[in-house]
Amino acid sequence: MKVVVANAEVQDMVVVMKEGATQAQVDAVVAQLHEMGFDVHRAAGANRTVIGAVGAGHGDPALIGVRDGVHEVLRISEPYKLASRSFQRENTVITIGDVRIGGDEVVVMAGPCSAESPEQVEATAVAVKRAGAKVFRGGAFKPRSSPYSFQGLGETGLRMLSEAADRHDLKLITEVMEIAQIPVVEQFAHILQVGARNMQNYSLLRELGRVRTPVLLKRGMSATIEEWLMSAEYILSGGNMNVMLCERGIRTFESYTRNTLDISAIPVVQQLSHLPVISDPSHGTGRRDKVAAMARASVAAGADGLLVEVHCDPDHAVSDGAQSLFPKQFEQLMGELRIIAPAIGRSICVEPVARRGWGR
Repeated sequence: MKVVVANAEVQDMVVVMKEGATQAQVDAVVAQLHEMGFDVHRAAGANRTVIGAVGAGHGDPALIGVRDGVHEVLRISEPYKLASRSFQRENTVITIGDVRIGGDEVVVMAGPCSAESPEQVEATAVAVKRAGAKVFRGGAFKPRSSPYSFQGLGETGLRMLSEAADRHDLKLITEVMEIAQIPVVEQFAHILQVGARNMQNYSLLRELGRVRTPVLLKRGMSATIEEWLMSAEYILSGGNMNVMLCERGIRTFESYTRNTLDISAIPVVQQLSHLPVISDPSHGTGRRDKVAAMARASVAAGADGLLVEVHCDPDHAVSDGAQSLFPKQFEQLMGELRIIAPAIGRSICVEPVARRGWGR
């Protein structure tokens, strides 16, 4: 038994139980941590029970180290506790039905920026399903820089997206912008998206910590990696451990592209955190002709998934048409990703079903 705690100062820690530790021994450790004032969380462990203790705890952590069944007690030095590799060494895999995000397969989420009409939503759902996407993306509540821009169709759009996803056996990801929207969006979506503008909306993040629907947290356009992980910590600390991080480009001095997609953030975050990392090359570039290249690079860098905008008629889209792929372009991209993924020990959706007569 090893105790890596030198003093009685208050500190967040990870308690690793011995292999074969009994449930009674685990329960006793949890009870003592609660008595000390810690918030207690269980981490995924291959062979051992791992317990995270965070918050304003008091008392001597060494007392935990000498309890029966305890293998070691480790201090968590990172400011983000539950998101860190110190808390959980194994990668988090988020399971939604038959979709596993963070595992060996690169999961592709694709669809229009906004739901515009039943015909547009249906045509796009058909296209992305046939090409191999597992998750249908689309906006019903849209945060726009201008109050005069299209703001989305609200619940009507949600129903369109949900019905199309169900018809084609796709999971649905859509954005939630405020606390009041959570109950209605949760009725329809399998993944709740937090946009870049809301990355530091801590009230919203706290509330999302109380639900158990998976959350995709986009990086703020001027956020550091540590700030991004600290925002994820708000959700995790509430008990919702189904969080994935989305790199969607940051604001730099470069104006040729809409944002600068920080591909280096993918391996950096994967070293620091156990949470799945998704890349959004559509918002990351804002240019249709650059999306595929950045998607390929993201998969090569180790991204666990992609979030790609696809529209059946992007030249007439009401929002973000310039960065949306035509279905034929998305089909070609998926074929390219099937070549890249195995080179780094990953897989992507099996060959799609027959497809004919799609747009450009």
